[in-house]
Amino acid sequence: MSALPNTPPVVDWTRLPLLLVGLGSDTASDVIAPLAAAGYTVRLGGPLDLTRGGPWGLVIAAPSIPGMGSLELLSALRGEETPAAGGLLVIGPGEQLAASGALREAQPGGPHVRGLAWPFEPTQLVGRVQSMLRDASRPEATTPPPVPQDAQLSVLQEAELLEHIGAERQDLLAGRVPGDSFVAAVLLDELARFAGRLSGAAMHHLWRQVAELAQLDALADEQVSLGAEGDLLLLMPGTSARAAGRRLRMLSRRIAGHRFDLQGQSTQYTPALGYASVRRSADAVQAVQHARAAARQSALHLDLQPALYRAARETAPKPPPRSALLGWLSQLQARHALLVQYAITMLLGLGLPFLVYWGLGSHGMDISRGVYVFVVVSLTLTALSIWAEGWLAMKRVDPPSQPAAPYPKASAIIAAYLPNEAPIIEDTVQAFLRVQYPGPLQIILAYNTPRDMPEIEDRLQQIAREDPRFLPMRVRTSTSKAQNVNAALPYATGEFTAVFDADHQPDPDSFRRAWRWLSHGADVIQGHCYIRNGASSWVARMVAVEFEQIYAVSHPGRARLHGFGIFGGSNGYWRTPLLRELRMHGFMLTEDIDSSMRAVLRGRRIVSDPYLVSRELAPETLQALAKQRLRWAQGWLQISLKWVLPAMRSPRLTLQQKLGMLQLLAWREVYPWVSMQILPLIAWWAVEAGSLSRIDWFVPLFVVTSLFTLTTGPGQVWFTWKLADPQLRRHPRWFGFYLVTSVLFYAGLKNAWNRIAHLKEALGETTWVVTTRSKAKK
Repeated sequence: MSALPNTPPVVDWTRLPLLLVGLGSDTASDVIAPLAAAGYTVRLGGPLDLTRGGPWGLVIAAPSIPGMGSLELLSALRGEETPAAGGLLVIGPGEQLAASGALREAQPGGPHVRGLAWPFEPTQLVGRVQSMLRDASRPEATTPPPVPQDAQLSVLQEAELLEHIGAERQDLLAGRVPGDSFVAAVLLDELARFAGRLSGAAMHHLWRQVAELAQLDALADEQVSLGAEGDLLLLMPGTSARAAGRRLRMLSRRIAGHRFDLQGQSTQYTPALGYASVRRSADAVQAVQHARAAARQSALHLDLQPALYRAARETAPKPPPRSALLGWLSQLQARHALLVQYAITMLLGLGLPFLVYWGLGSHGMDISRGVYVFVVVSLTLTALSIWAEGWLAMKRVDPPSQPAAPYPKASAIIAAYLPNEAPIIEDTVQAFLRVQYPGPLQIILAYNTPRDMPEIEDRLQQIAREDPRFLPMRVRTSTSKAQNVNAALPYATGEFTAVFDADHQPDPDSFRRAWRWLSHGADVIQGHCYIRNGASSWVARMVAVEFEQIYAVSHPGRARLHGFGIFGGSNGYWRTPLLRELRMHGFMLTEDIDSSMRAVLRGRRIVSDPYLVSRELAPETLQALAKQRLRWAQGWLQISLKWVLPAMRSPRLTLQQKLGMLQLLAWREVYPWVSMQILPLIAWWAVEAGSLSRIDWFVPLFVVTSLFTLTTGPGQVWFTWKLADPQLRRHPRWFGFYLVTSVLFYAGLKNAWNRIAHLKEALGETTWVVTTRSKAKK
């Protein structure tokens, strides 16, 4: 049967670009990324672009646009000879949508108008856009004008871009252009693996697709060029280093989340971006060279963070000390740096407050009573929160008994520093190969080593030949766990990916349990890290109970109290696209907590499951433990400085979550200093009264609060005993030992480590000390 002659053809409106008008930077980034990943072409513009740049498949606008409300925009759409095919999608906070007249003023026969409340899930946005374009593609829809062709994208050759850079530099030096301009280079890390097998036309088509993504939110007068070294170059004129970095970070995430068409196959790439100042470069050629050098530096980390080129500084040798005394003090500080730093923090935490109380009190301005009330209230509230965490953790919560979808492909990434973990790595790999998972399981060992270790590396290759699930991968440019994980991510084939340290041995059913959580809506699952070498030393025994307190009590209890969980670096199961989007940032000492904060602030759900067990090794000496905990403490300080304010400003977090962030980040840094203030207060009161015996020790507030706060230690140990892994409960004496050591010195030692970490951060000490590994004693 032939088609009716008057039936208009069905049109694929998805080929038309989408126009974004009036959206704020936060909303625009949330809109662009999922639409670009879904294959749509998105353009940022203003109301004038309705006539100047179209035709458009859909206009996405804010409820209120400077100089034009949504009703005026709707009228403009209706008045166009070629209106947006899919109509108008209004995006904004729910209350602004309700007040918007555009949703009420839609008329039959006019463009479709729909609303979407922000914030939203990416799938909601893509589904809404698909629905509106699908409605527009019905037979009764109007046939659109021809789709804009790829040729409209202006892509220069490198020689042409060098001319633009040279002219821009002359304008900068002559003062005709304020500020600075920057050149950026874009590399695709995985492209080098098979670039030789691609035709020139395929490579050109791929980089044209990258150039299209770069043009989505291009700065004014920005130029793009295909580089002669198989990269993409951008000239960003008239901008600052901060604005250029922000623009490149958005581009990096967009490229990483996009699926490229390469010879008929859909592929993803990991971008590495670097940028350099035009003003500070000797000429255009050097500016491009510097940008490429920075891009290569970014490729070492693969964390989607653009690198700004900075000239290497030569470190001059330190001059000899001017006197023998200064030389002796310098040697003392070098040999006993930790003790010196401990003494400095004690002077700051005890001596300085005492001098303040004494100085002000001697002049009639006694603030000690007010400080005392603050300290007592603070310690009481902290004790209450600890008790609340314990009681909330008592309720067992399991994932649904059956997954919401069949078991998909799964991946595990084990990050290892081989010289340190060579004695244990083969046991770790064998433990992962014993995991019982119904779907395909891929195990990637991503390791770095400063020297070849043929004996162990050959053995790893032999295991890989015997079991195709195992993939050993040496990351030659890596110096950190974050780099190892990021380098392994492009090879991960699983729908979800678990991240482990090299000393972990997961329980056989762990991946099945994790998928039951993930298939029912969770984004990240943090499991329970159990210490398996508690018998090795008194330090390991103490840490074994402490880890039960952390993973069986504090993590699940705090997640319910605060409304969010955290990823602790190992035994964590991620949706692979989310992990590829966030990556691990090696410039943070605790890159795991940093990735947690970025996930939570994006509205992602992190679940803490104390029954998802993996077994690891604890440090066996106090020196090794101190190095580990000092790094953790300094890393947490970096997290607090970076994320407290963004968390308070985040529209995605509830009041409960913001209060939780304040306690988790801000209060954890203040508490080690507040907890010791009772000592300088008592010292000042003794001076004021004439002796310690003249102080009234039986003030009801002091007695009651002191007794209550003293119960938190035994209370925590009791909760830990009730919720600990059954294997550890076979050692009841360990819990008593932990209670005694915690009361006598360990609790105070952990607070001291936190205070020392503050001093180290202030002094700029950021060296990562690797935790020593040894086999667990049978």
